[in-house]
Amino acid sequence: MPHAQIGATSFHYTDEGPRDAPALVMGHGLLFSGWMFHPQVEVLRDRYRCITVDWRGQGDTPAVRGPDGAYDASMDALLGDLLGLLDHLGLDSVHYAGLSMGGFVGMRLAARHPDRVRSLTLLDTSAGPEDPEKVTRYRLLATVYRWFGIGLVRGQVEPLMFGPTLLDSPRRQEVVEPWIATLRTVDRRGMKAAILGVTDREPIAPELGAVTAPTLVVVGAEDVATPVHKAEQIVARIRGARLEVVPGAGHSSTVEQPNAVSALLEEHLASAG
Repeated sequence: MPHAQIGATSFHYTDEGPRDAPALVMGHGLLFSGWMFHPQVEVLRDRYRCITVDWRGQGDTPAVRGPDGAYDASMDALLGDLLGLLDHLGLDSVHYAGLSMGGFVGMRLAARHPDRVRSLTLLDTSAGPEDPEKVTRYRLLATVYRWFGIGLVRGQVEPLMFGPTLLDSPRRQEVVEPWIATLRTVDRRGMKAAILGVTDREPIAPELGAVTAPTLVVVGAEDVATPVHKAEQIVARIRGARLEVVPGAGHSSTVEQPNAVSALLEEHLASAG
């Protein structure tokens, strides 16, 4: 699997599809990896160069320490990694799709570097800070996970990541178990840093007026981590943005309702050109 050395980051990514096709870069949500976009890659890789990334401390990208010696998974650090990867691959402008944490990074990319984004797809994400009432809970879960692993917190985390339609269905095994398996292999110190990067992030909402790329905002109807009203707030701030609510999907819509999400993404990419 390819890794790009971006500063101190050994940045893991996948790269499938024709090299001369338009590039689609996909950034995953917290506690996942680029794996969560595998249904979309399967559908689109014949017409697009599909690139997935693993953020710091997640998937196959190791955690990275900042200048102070502490692990750094801030959204600005992740944005720097992403820009470095685009330069490494020689990609001036790309289609970008990001879910949750990947959306936090994507909004920063599109607002601060609009010339590098041909189209923007934001899935199950938020432009504001983390809800204050959730921060303490998430930090506690991060600490427990860091020291004891996913087993002790699985029952609390699963309903945040997935909606009841999936969790009550026969597909639960094929979706949830690979996710759990990945969480058992990553460096828990790095994952804790990634969680804190989300809980402590600065809002990007004030910068969204600078986004010029055609924007599609997608949210699962059952998403409790970033509910529909969070998506509506993004749409209200980006000129011309379109909202789509996916029935039967929670916070991880790409794997919960892969066909619906793939169809929306395919349509959006075609219309953006």
